[in-house]
Amino acid sequence: MATSQLPLSPLLPVTTQLTTERLILRAARPGDVPALRYAARQNLEHLRPWSARPPAGEDQSSLTAVSNEVLRTRKAWKRGEGHTFWMFDAETDERVLGRVQLSSVVRGAFHNAYLGYWCDCSHLGRGLVTEAVRAVVGCAFELLDLHRVQAAIMPRNTPSLRVIEKLGFRREGHAERYLQIAGTWEDHEIFALTREEWV
Repeated sequence: MATSQLPLSPLLPVTTQLTTERLILRAARPGDVPALRYAARQNLEHLRPWSARPPAGEDQSSLTAVSNEVLRTRKAWKRGEGHTFWMFDAETDERVLGRVQLSSVVRGAFHNAYLGYWCDCSHLGRGLVTEAVRAVVGCAFELLDLHRVQAAIMPRNTPSLRVIEKLGFRREGHAERYLQIAGTWEDHEIFALTREEWV
């Protein structure tokens, strides 16, 4: 019995950097821990309504938690399971301005990743997230050889909805009680884009 062989997809080196007009997008390095920790602390309240609640007593902005997150995301990157791009100011490559993440990468017949993103609360309204997400989605299709990128966004998260719609993502449906966010099961709008639709 013949089996269909799908081509192997390239692994993206963890040293990969994407550059845009205002940003450098790259994986976190151990030396970035202080900047990442600062960003986590500065954006704690800003991100709380849109984030999963951490386990009781866990400080996600602690030195240990941030260091572990850097190691975890670098391992996932090297295995091709996820790609976390931190947004750094292109002028300094030091200040963290946000994050764009391709997570739960699935190959085989699916060739899909889930998209998530956030921007530093002091840099909202400047179009930085749209700029960053455009670059990362391009990377997903052109360098990672994915066929589909999808996102789930809470209906009241108007800024995130604007980003995804500007980039041409299709609304695929409404998922009730889709993810537990800040301790509550929240409905989400599901969006997707395939390689054929990317321009």
